[in-house]
Amino acid sequence: MPELSLVVPVFNEHESLSLLFDAICKSLNPLKRAWEVIFVDDGSRDETPQVLAGLFKQDPLHVRVIRFRRNFGQTAAIAAGIDHARGEVIILLDADLQNDPADIPAMLKKLDEGYDVVSGWRRNRKDSWISRTLPSTLANGLISLVTGVHLHDFGCTLKAYRRDVLEGFRLYGEMHRFIPVFADSVGARITEMEVTHHPRLHGRGKYGLERTFKVLLDLFTVKFLISFANKPIYLFGGAGAGLALLGALDLVYLFARRILQDILPNTTLLFFGIILFIIGFQSILLGLIAELLVRTYHESQQKPTYRVREVLEANEKKQ
Repeated sequence: MPELSLVVPVFNEHESLSLLFDAICKSLNPLKRAWEVIFVDDGSRDETPQVLAGLFKQDPLHVRVIRFRRNFGQTAAIAAGIDHARGEVIILLDADLQNDPADIPAMLKKLDEGYDVVSGWRRNRKDSWISRTLPSTLANGLISLVTGVHLHDFGCTLKAYRRDVLEGFRLYGEMHRFIPVFADSVGARITEMEVTHHPRLHGRGKYGLERTFKVLLDLFTVKFLISFANKPIYLFGGAGAGLALLGALDLVYLFARRILQDILPNTTLLFFGIILFIIGFQSILLGLIAELLVRTYHESQQKPTYRVREVLEANEKKQ
């Protein structure tokens, strides 16, 4: 069984694949560790399937290929690769030769120091500053602020993980960049290191500025999942209680003015207070329903609400 599993999502990268595999072999063969590379063909429409078939015939011991029926996106490709990986260490890598496999041995050394996640940091990024680097920098700062996981480069695919911190969650949308956040939520020890970033030599980039908007939407989902997934009443109940309190204060104010000063209540303020109170009460009820759903989810699938790193205990003597 391989000790290391490299997961490489691929979409229309036939010109880079042979060079990439040669670089992987050059980087990993001296390590004397069993390894595999899983190429996930995300519905490529060029010669990628033929090139991958050739690599498999060339080295079936190390190469595995997964082909999608159509293009499902990078996150789905990464999820499929992780699902099929057999190694205890899983390394994600882009197929466009901008990530350098030569950085992998250094990442493995970081894991050997006791870390669970090693995140690559493209400090000297070789991309367009306006369309790629600037939006990425802003998104990384926002993600760090919202999630509390402080990394310089969430978008760098080159990352190394211990298998156990990747279990227990599914990836959707553009959420592959948030894997370190999910790993942190189960207590993973995370570090980052600078990695080499090369200019793209073949093909063209698959993402533009619209990706930043998708990341922002996914960030709302991730924040909810890591902070409120197990206790949704904290979110819905807290917001509902706040709105109901504002509505109640507004109604008390109008009632006091009517009794003490004999002033007819302002119609706008009256409706505003009533609506706030109703929305707040409904939000609290929604939180209670969400609590029931969470408990049904965990109990029906027997999913624990905790994760154990290790257990130290003495062996019991047989009677």
